[in-house]
Amino acid sequence: VNRKDQRRAKREVMTDPNAVAQAFLQHYYNTFDNNRAGLAGLYQPQSTLCFEGQRFQGAQQITAKLQSMPFQRVQHAPTSMDVQPLPGNGILVGVAGKLSCDQDNPVMFSQVFSLMPMSGSFYIHNDFFRLVYG
Repeated sequence: VNRKDQRRAKREVMTDPNAVAQAFLQHYYNTFDNNRAGLAGLYQPQSTLCFEGQRFQGAQQITAKLQSMPFQRVQHAPTSMDVQPLPGNGILVGVAGKLSCDQDNPVMFSQVFSLMPMSGSFYIHNDFFRLVYG
C-alpha cells in the first residue's frame, strides 16, 4: 500500500464517526486497563472529567485521579456504544459495559465522551463516568 492510499484510508476513517469511536474506545480501554498513565495524551488543559459526581479539570488532574484509583488490575468490557456527530466535527460517544477490578465481581458502568478534533486526531474534551448499581 502506498502513502497516498494510506492517507486516503486515514481520511475515510476520520470522517466516519463510528469508525473513530470504535478505534478510540479500543485504544482508551486497552490503555486504561494496562497503563493508566498513558491516558494523559488523550486529555488537554480544557478537558473535564466528571467521575462519580467529582469534577476534575485538565490533563494533569484527570490523570492523577485515574492513577489514584485503589485497584491493581482492571478490565473494561464495553457491551454497547452509541455515536452522534457534534458541531465542529466532534463526536459524542456513549458506552455501557462491565468493569472488573482485582478479584471483585463485575459491575456495570456507563461512560460518555465528547471527542474533539485536534491536529489530525481527537482529544477527550468531556468525560462522564458512573458505575451503575441495581
